[in-house]
Amino acid sequence: MDRQTHPSIITPVLIAGCLIILVSFAVRASFGIFQLPIAQEFNWPRAEFSLAIAIQNLAWGFGQPIFGAIAERFGDKRAIVLGALAYAAGLVLSSAAVTPQAHQLLAILVGFGIAGTGFGVILAVIGRASSEENRSMSLAIATAAGSAGQVFGPLIAEWLLSVTTWHAVFLVFAAAILAIVCILPIVKVPETPAQSLQPHERMGHVVSKAIKDPTFMLIFLGFFSCGYQLGFITAHFPAFVTELCGPIQPGSLLHSLGVQTTSALGAAAISVIGLANIVGTLTAGWLGKHYSKKNLLALVYAGRTVIAAWFILAPVTPASILIFSALMGALWLATVPLTSGLVAQIYGLRYMGTLYGIVFFSHQLGSFLGVMLGGSMYDAFGDYTLVWWIGVGVGAFSALIHLPVKERPFKFHPA
Repeated sequence: MDRQTHPSIITPVLIAGCLIILVSFAVRASFGIFQLPIAQEFNWPRAEFSLAIAIQNLAWGFGQPIFGAIAERFGDKRAIVLGALAYAAGLVLSSAAVTPQAHQLLAILVGFGIAGTGFGVILAVIGRASSEENRSMSLAIATAAGSAGQVFGPLIAEWLLSVTTWHAVFLVFAAAILAIVCILPIVKVPETPAQSLQPHERMGHVVSKAIKDPTFMLIFLGFFSCGYQLGFITAHFPAFVTELCGPIQPGSLLHSLGVQTTSALGAAAISVIGLANIVGTLTAGWLGKHYSKKNLLALVYAGRTVIAAWFILAPVTPASILIFSALMGALWLATVPLTSGLVAQIYGLRYMGTLYGIVFFSHQLGSFLGVMLGGSMYDAFGDYTLVWWIGVGVGAFSALIHLPVKERPFKFHPA
């Protein structure tokens, strides 16, 4: 087959990248399930473990451009192995932690581990390995793999908690993270040798020019609300559902499907978000190939704003929870292939990992605030209403701020 004329979307690099992201995100998406078990075992306020998850998200944000630069300077495999080791070490040590401070400190290791095995490094690998024709869809497929992890991760965590302790579950997850290292032999991406680069293509020059570009800063600021909403919902929605939803009625469809408690409904809600997001992300990738990415991002954020506002105003019932999860899930990670694709389109592929990592820091700063405020405001006011409305506001902000983005390629070399 002529690969120049008919480039294949499904490649060994894409398969490997999807498997790594799937496992990494299955573990990451499950941390909200541990909110209540850990708080109840140690009699901690909600804010304590919430702060650990918030620090994890912030460390992920700090680590993303670092791991992107490591991958571009020393090789993708080294960056991924380093990330997997940090991730597993953080989980193993956290399994034995008995103080809030220990969990919060070890969350830094976990966050760096997610950075090394998550979107920043893997999407850059896949982006470089894909043809221009297939790039948008390839990034969407990899992002959807993260959604698949979100489908299974919380359900597996909930099941494991029914048969063992949260300490043991952390150890199981650490073993799963280490197993992804076995996938690396098939990750082979042709890279541009550093010595052949022109002066205007050096990392320092490219990064310096990009961050001074107003369009780059608009993308950076716009990604904040995505992190805020995803971080808050992932960390707090299971507890929100457990405490505020009415009981599952015997004989109902949910009850017959095995969802018999509000705790199980909380885990199922996160999985429904992930399931719907597989469709939403693939759709976003296809649309990104044919339509303006910045306009699509504005529509995604506007849709999230409307959905979140409707949900907090409506009565909290099993039906409203599942409807919200499906609608929000359709837009959940749709921002990722569009944002990463926009960075590649405007600033090129050579330092996509580093530049996307910088943009992603804004996402994780939003995640940090969403998780932290969720815990602290719950302890202060006894509910999540105010922090939810803040999420609605920042979503509207992101919808507007993407409109002035200029999508034409940025010229790094001197005129």
